[in-house]
Amino acid sequence: MIDISGQGGQIQFDGQYVTITRKGFLARATHGKGEKRLHVSQIAAVQWKPAGPMVNGFIQLTVPGGIEQRSKFGSQTLDATKDENSVIFTKKQQPEFEKLRAALEQAIAAQHAPQAPAAAAPASLADELAKLAQLRDQGILSPAEFEAQKARLLSQ
Repeated sequence: MIDISGQGGQIQFDGQYVTITRKGFLARATHGKGEKRLHVSQIAAVQWKPAGPMVNGFIQLTVPGGIEQRSKFGSQTLDATKDENSVIFTKKQQPEFEKLRAALEQAIAAQHAPQAPAAAAPASLADELAKLAQLRDQGILSPAEFEAQKARLLSQ
């Protein structure tokens, strides 16, 4: 569980959901009180601007269907303060936000990774015997071959 506070917002990430909470005067003045919760599958990208000696940085979550606009040079952080999917951080807070960024990117990548197909359930002994009996009845196996295969299955 990652739980960090930035300037005008807090972010909590439990591995599945990201919750952006707005508490305090600055958060209420810019976004209003409340929280936004996103499942990691809803997040398309994580935008990042590191903090510098004189400017704050930000982390911004991109969601499909969201309205994004390219900020003018020098106004990225100011524009991020107005975005409901962004949280601003200081140089001192940056290491914790870097951990959050890495965890989010790993969770997003895991969502998009191909899933291994489920292994077929092993057939029961009764199913195997029924298949052998069907093959015998169709004339594919002789009665002697059926008995040999049946003995092999029962000895396992």
